[in-house]
Amino acid sequence: MPVTTLHAEDKNAAQILHAPWTDLLRKYVTHDGQVDYEGFLEDEDQLDAYLQAIRKTPPNEATWSKADIEAYWLNVYNAATIYNVLQYYPVASINEIRIKTIGGYKPVWEAGSVNVGGKLYSLNAIEKEILRPQFKDARVHLALVAAAVSSPPLLNEAYDGARLNQQLDEQARLFLSRVSLNQLAPGYLRLSSIFDWYAAEFGEGEKLVAFLNRYSSTKIDATATIEFLPFDWALNNQKPTADTQALRQR
Repeated sequence: MPVTTLHAEDKNAAQILHAPWTDLLRKYVTHDGQVDYEGFLEDEDQLDAYLQAIRKTPPNEATWSKADIEAYWLNVYNAATIYNVLQYYPVASINEIRIKTIGGYKPVWEAGSVNVGGKLYSLNAIEKEILRPQFKDARVHLALVAAAVSSPPLLNEAYDGARLNQQLDEQARLFLSRVSLNQLAPGYLRLSSIFDWYAAEFGEGEKLVAFLNRYSSTKIDATATIEFLPFDWALNNQKPTADTQALRQR
């Protein structure tokens, strides 16, 4: 039987491309989004192979749907985040990582560590230059994972363009249901700092409440008082290492 090569033009290329990422997520991420980094290390070659496939298969805007492209970049961002942590594991926080670049060292968010189609992107570039302006979907901030206790839970399957809207809605509901991340009452909200950092997309005041009410099991008053919780940058590790410590402020 001849060996077939994956091309971005293939109808199901996007789904096929991300299948290895789903396999890894199902093995090493719990349903509540905790990550087994030690387990990931055992299959680091598989993760590296997935990122190499990403490098060779940039999204094809001519044949892929907009949802396929959005899912692609969400998957790339999350996989690259995990990969970067693995290169320096064990660490107490992703913010401890400095990546060597020409001219010195950069934070993991700023270093061009993600190769897509031969072009290098930083994690910040994927978020700020691709996902936010191209898709204008506030829910991406509840899908991107910062490898931190206070970041949204990592979905334990790849994002899939055919189901992306459903997956993002479920992520929003899950994120809001976590009392460690958000505490909701009809007249008083203690929310993740993420809603503050990205207020331009989530909105403020009544607009933010309208967004929350689409996904919250608690009916929130339009005039509810809003407070933002400090962000815990400790690693979202299923098996905390001895040197793990809570890092409370961004």
